[in-house]
Order: sequence, then C-alpha cells, then structure tokens
Amino acid sequence: MTSHSRPVLELVDLVAGYRQRQGAWGRRREVRAVAGVNLTVHPGETLCLVGESGCGKSTVARTVVGLLRPLSGEVRFDGRDIATLSHAERKRLRREVQLVFQDPYASLNPTMTVYELLSEAWRIHPGLVAREDWDTEVASLLERVGLNPSHAQRYPHQFSGGQRQRISIARALSVKPRLIVCDEAVSALDVSIQAQILNLLAELQRELGVAYLFITHDLGVVRHFADRVAVMHLGTIVETGEVAELYERPAHPYTQALLSAAPSLDDWRSTATDEIVLRGDAPSPLAPPSGCRFHPRCWKAEDRCRVDEPQLVHRDTDHPVACHFPAEVSDVSATG
Repeated sequence: MTSHSRPVLELVDLVAGYRQRQGAWGRRREVRAVAGVNLTVHPGETLCLVGESGCGKSTVARTVVGLLRPLSGEVRFDGRDIATLSHAERKRLRREVQLVFQDPYASLNPTMTVYELLSEAWRIHPGLVAREDWDTEVASLLERVGLNPSHAQRYPHQFSGGQRQRISIARALSVKPRLIVCDEAVSALDVSIQAQILNLLAELQRELGVAYLFITHDLGVVRHFADRVAVMHLGTIVETGEVAELYERPAHPYTQALLSAAPSLDDWRSTATDEIVLRGDAPSPLAPPSGCRFHPRCWKAEDRCRVDEPQLVHRDTDHPVACHFPAEVSDVSATG
C-alpha cells in the first residue's frame, strides 16, 4: 500500500439513501442511510468498512459502483467527481470499479456457463481482450482463482458456494479493475471457506495491485486482512485507523462493543471483565437521534452527547474518532 499516493477512491461528505413510502397511500420519505461519510482508498490498499446490519454499508457500496446516485457530496475516482464524467468515461469507470456480492448464486446468471459469464464483459468492452484470446484468458482467470479450467462449460449450480464466489471474483478480474468492492463477500460462507477466499483476495492483491473496499459486519474476519478499518454506525463513520491501532486501542464505545463480541480476540478482551452488551435496538435511520447517534445505547453518554454531534477528528488518540469522551481500552471494565 502507498498511502502517500493519490487515492483511487474518495468519498467526500457523501449522503446517500432512498425513498420509503409511509403506508399504502402515504407520501414518500427520504431515508438517509449514509449521512456525510468521508473515506479514501489508496491503490493496492484494503479498507474494511464494518458495522451492524442496516448501518449503511451496502448503500456505500452501491453508491461507489454507480447503482445509487448520491443525494449530496461526491464520489471521486482518481480525483475526479464521477458525476462530472462523460458517458464514455463512465463506461470506463464501470470497468475499473467492480462489485462482488454476498450471494454468488444470486449474482451469477444461472442460464450462462462459466465461460459465458467470464467473457460477457469483453463483448461490452470491445478491445479489452482480443476474440482469439478468449479461451486462453478464461482458462487463466479460472486458474488464478483456484478453479479447474476444464470446468468452463459448467453452469453455476454445478459448483459449491465457495467455488461460485471464486467465479464471481474471476468475473470481476476479467475487466482488469483497479478497485473491487466486496459487499459481505464471505459472510454467507463457512468459516473454513471464508479463510480460503480471504487468502485468495490477498494473493490477488499482491499479484495485481488491486484495491479493495471490503464491507462486512464481522470484525473478526478482517483483522489479518485489512490495512485500515472504518467503523460505521447509523450512516456515519465513528472511528477509523490502521488495523493494529484500532484493534489494540479502540477509542469509540461502539467499536469497543463490536470488538468485545468478536471471536478470537482474547488479547484485546483480556483487559475487559465482560463482553459489552449494548442496551436496546439501534435507532431507525428514518428518525436518527439528535447529537451523537450512538448516545441512546452508550453507557458513557452525557447531556452534551444528546445535543452535540461529535466530528471525526483526533482527540488525544492515535487515530480519528467521533466521540466527545473517547476511551482507552483500560477504561472498559463493565458492560454497557
């Protein structure tokens, strides 16, 4: 990773979401699933975006790849706001930014062979791979992701879940992207298969220099995979930093709660007497609380937290945190 290089992806004050109808005949209401997010991903880097289900992670993914339009803010690729790109530039961008979904079976056309799935993009982007080289390139892609090239004429249902996800990764690689967005790409797989896919992604990154925006709800999955981690809660980033800093010295109460519930983190939990159990359910993005959005479930909340929304800045911590009262690990001695 080259952190001093120009980011391949920048999110600047990104606000994104959708409209929801209130009742059968009610008017549509705007839901801001992402509420002012700032993130960067550098070439060859893995940034993991983590948080509970419903916090806005997948909305970020869909906005980055162009499936959703931002309500405000910017999505920049190579320093350029994608909203200002021409049609031809947008077409090229769709090639350079690829998405790997959670469910590989649902994202692969069941009526197409693996060969057809991998070569489909070459029809859309003429000149990317010469027609006479398709057979060789399909075989190379399958070998690269650990599959047998002789299975190119098989259909998705003839493969296991882990193999189908390898096909999805090969399809993403077929257009030589610079950024791959992985939206819960291993959460539907068995733990042993998760490790194989993560190892494959890491190997491909070393070989090809591709960057990853890796989206997950499981902090335990990404500890040895990420370069940096951004923790998302109810549409906002509450903490971000290098993976070692964040795991060893989590400063936001929400991050501490997530880490305390993650498996195989004994070296962090050895400083705490109990798992942190948050009170109640997460607030609805339809009606987010005032001030700090985490304060209804935070055991450290004070009056200021209910009215003053904290900004994501350094606060006597080694990485940015959006909390008025950031804690060191040693401060966590009881459940929330």
